[in-house]
Order: sequence, then C-alpha cells, then structure tokens
Amino acid sequence: MKKQKGFTLIELLIVVAIIGIIAAIAIPSLLRARVSANEAATIGDIRTIISAQAAYQSANGGWYSGSLSCMSNPFGTVVCFPSYPAGAPTFLDNTLAPTAGPTTVSKSGYQRVYTRGNPPGVINTNVSGTDAVTTYVYLATPVTANQTGVRGFGGDHSGVLCFSSAGVAPATLATIALNTTDPTCVPLQ
Repeated sequence: MKKQKGFTLIELLIVVAIIGIIAAIAIPSLLRARVSANEAATIGDIRTIISAQAAYQSANGGWYSGSLSCMSNPFGTVVCFPSYPAGAPTFLDNTLAPTAGPTTVSKSGYQRVYTRGNPPGVINTNVSGTDAVTTYVYLATPVTANQTGVRGFGGDHSGVLCFSSAGVAPATLATIALNTTDPTCVPLQ
C-alpha cells in the first residue's frame, strides 16, 4: 500500500487555531496603533493651524484669518489679504484649509470644525483683509468614537491646545475661545 502525502485534518485544525490566536492578539494592537496615529496627526494639524494663524496675524495687521480658505489662497482678494504678493507662499496647504467649501472637514479619522470669532472694531483695509477676526477656535472630534479616535481636541488664538478624554470637543466660551477652566479642556504639554 502506498502512503499518501499531505496534511491530516488535525494538523490543519491546529494551524487554523494558531492563526486565530495570533490574529486575536494582533488586531487590537493594530487598532490602538491606528487610533494613536489619528490622534497624533490631529494634534500636529492643530499645532500647524495655530502656527499658521500666528504668521497670518503678523502679516495681516495684527488680525487672524476669518476663514481657513484665506490661509490657503490669500492672493488677489481684498477680503483675505489686500496686499499679499502673488508669488509669496501660502500659510496652509489645501488639505487643512480647502480653498472653497465647508468649514467642517474630515481628516485622519477626525471631524474638524473651524469657528471664526468676531471682527475687529476698526480695520485698516490697506493692510488687513475684511475677513479679519480677533479670535478663532479649531475643534476636532473622532468620526467614530473609540475606533478612529478616543479623545477630542481643540486649539485657539491664544496658542492653547487641549483635549477631552470623553471624545467630545473641548468646551468653548461665547467669546470663541477654549474654556481652559472647564474639565473637558485638559491642556497638552
């Protein structure tokens, strides 16, 4: 009688069981890594917005931009920036500041919302665009809580960046600023 070559049913079941155990260990780690990457990208983007707004403020007569689209396309419009040279660099790229469309953007598993503050009382339109504001706040919340992100984040004109461990946006004040005294706004170091 010839001996047949191949695997027995028991050997195949053992291999499948081992693969299942490895997958059960690896998948939660991969999901945590994705959440961590989304949160890190969101924190980096908020810091970029804060830095870009500071640069815009220094070039725009001391006022912040009322829309992120003005920061990605400040050229040739009095609304954004009356005297910005056509060959000069932009303040933000289009992934953070769409040139047109909504103020709510979904990126890296987070829903991001830019809220403009009040316009200044008096604007020198030779230096500052009419879209100028005195304050702003940028908030980010997970698209799907505990899957795309765990914490909510926010940044404002003061340079503060804070998070909410509950996955909601940090609390804001009526003056369009983060409420740093609220427990949902824990400052990041």
